[in-house]
Amino acid sequence: MISPIFTVPAAGSAANGSLAAALEGGAVLMFPDLDFPFSDFERRFTERPFADGKAKNVNIRGEAASLRGAAGTPEEQEGLRRLLVRYRGFAEALIARHLPEYADRISLAGTSYRPFDVDRRKMSWRRDDTRLHVDAFPSNPIGEKRILRVFRNINPSGQPRLWRVGEDFGSMADKFLPKLPGYSPLSARLLAALRITKARRSEYDHLMLHLHDALKQDAAYQANAPQADVEFQPGQTWVTFSDLVMHGAMGGRYMLEQTAYLPVSAQADPETSPQRILARKLGRPLQ
Repeated sequence: MISPIFTVPAAGSAANGSLAAALEGGAVLMFPDLDFPFSDFERRFTERPFADGKAKNVNIRGEAASLRGAAGTPEEQEGLRRLLVRYRGFAEALIARHLPEYADRISLAGTSYRPFDVDRRKMSWRRDDTRLHVDAFPSNPIGEKRILRVFRNINPSGQPRLWRVGEDFGSMADKFLPKLPGYSPLSARLLAALRITKARRSEYDHLMLHLHDALKQDAAYQANAPQADVEFQPGQTWVTFSDLVMHGAMGGRYMLEQTAYLPVSAQADPETSPQRILARKLGRPLQ
């Protein structure tokens, strides 16, 4: 089964439980009409990219919301920083309204401004986000947490954000899990001791990193696996667990994105998490 796109109407907050269930079941929630206006000053950030070009995104992190990767005058960089702070609040309010069961348990991470066309970001196959993949972070193990992302297309000229979505996580895991290398707790402790990773890499983190790479490297799977093209129009917002939904970003300029972490235990049904799916496939708890 291909991950479904679940359109949430303006009155969608009345069906909160069903939204969480759809999200945890592998859906992409699409909100077609949430308001996020730009000031006259802010519109310049959709007219040309205010990025230094050293990284694919401009972002803010932490309580201080310090800006990284931006270009422009000091006034423009401060305006972009404030825009990202405002988008972080927008994403937090969306979760509180439409996914209230998560609101007190979720933690917000980085907020990014993505002005470049996806097709111009290709580097190695591992960093090529046009290839179907699930998200995993090499240096930042997440263990018993989920990766929730809130995206918004802010393109001013009508250009859609192009995605493709793949088959359900369990079906993908059946194909790739038997081929993955085994987990070494000793290696995980060493990586953490050397500060190559920010914390000890769990068996789940190990498996997800290798799934991410195996998926991207398999050209036949990329070409022939079940998948569907999706377009997100300017003004649309979409939310998904990017560690569960296989996705590839195929094109489009000017997008905002908020990453958040949710404990598996805070899900409406923890058994739908990739952590529990992989454990069932292996027939044992993960280390």
